[in-house]
Amino acid sequence: MPAARGPISEAVFAALRGSPQELRVPDVAVADPLTGDDLHVALYCCYELHYRSFSGVDPGWEWDPRLLACRQRLEQVFERGLREAVKADQVSPGEVEATLRELVAADDGPQLARALERHADLAQFQEFMVHRSAYQLKEADPHSWAVPRLSGRAKEALVEVQADEYGGGRPGRMHATLFANAMRALHLDDRYGAYLDNIPGYTLATVNLMSLFGLHRRLRGAIVGHLATFEMTSPEPNGRYARGLRRLGLSEAATEFFDEHVEADAVHEAIAAHDLAGGLAVAEPELASDIVFGAGAAAAGGALRRRATRRLGRRPLVALGADRRRCLSRADGGGPPRR
Repeated sequence: MPAARGPISEAVFAALRGSPQELRVPDVAVADPLTGDDLHVALYCCYELHYRSFSGVDPGWEWDPRLLACRQRLEQVFERGLREAVKADQVSPGEVEATLRELVAADDGPQLARALERHADLAQFQEFMVHRSAYQLKEADPHSWAVPRLSGRAKEALVEVQADEYGGGRPGRMHATLFANAMRALHLDDRYGAYLDNIPGYTLATVNLMSLFGLHRRLRGAIVGHLATFEMTSPEPNGRYARGLRRLGLSEAATEFFDEHVEADAVHEAIAAHDLAGGLAVAEPELASDIVFGAGAAAAGGALRRRATRRLGRRPLVALGADRRRCLSRADGGGPPRR
């Protein structure tokens, strides 16, 4: 378990260290539901029980109604903040694909990618990778919750995309594995969750919104819109990240993850936009606006990621609130970073 960051996470973590029991979380005002450290580390760990959980946590907590009630309170705060920040217009099913492409065209993400491509040093790339590790080490898992909730062409398209994310049956080619390889090549600890204590709330929020959408059937349109936008915005920045790493003289192990996304996501882009998002909108017209909402949330998540990585280089790992020694691996002579 990570360290608590406030009264909410303190109450949740104290409960999770014991057997399932009554769980009382203080009614604390959350200043910013999109970035709050206390809220998002607590929510992240509630969701994590559905992924790989934590050493020493009783498995009975996963579906304990008292924890689910607590998680629901946190989700409501987060979702209200998302819906206030992301204004999804009503659209017809036939307008969904075009609307997603307009959102992608308006995104300024390549500015960050260009900066990393041209100017970032090794320490800055390490910080970037630490932020990304919160999702990439379980890449595709949040979106996979949608598979049993779809049908027809949308389901076929989702499975087609996800199969590639998991390596297409080729040993060692799962994208999460390639990202772990890249972390090691950058002298970082590739253990799942190793940097959780270092990752700020606004980065955890970008992962929490995927879990929120994926774990609720009512939000299946949102998780589809999120994935479609994720795939549509992937090839160009990943190509730039790979070139930035080559500029620093890093090995293929460092660049392979990004190269793979340039190739795979160029194919996924059309599938995700037309067959997945567009196909779901046609099959279930009432979800059209939810798909656009999910796409807008993905764009908002991109803005939060850029907020983190635009700080790169101001001082070592400023966005993580930790000195460099905590975040570099045994390659620096100090042993693995503290959990």
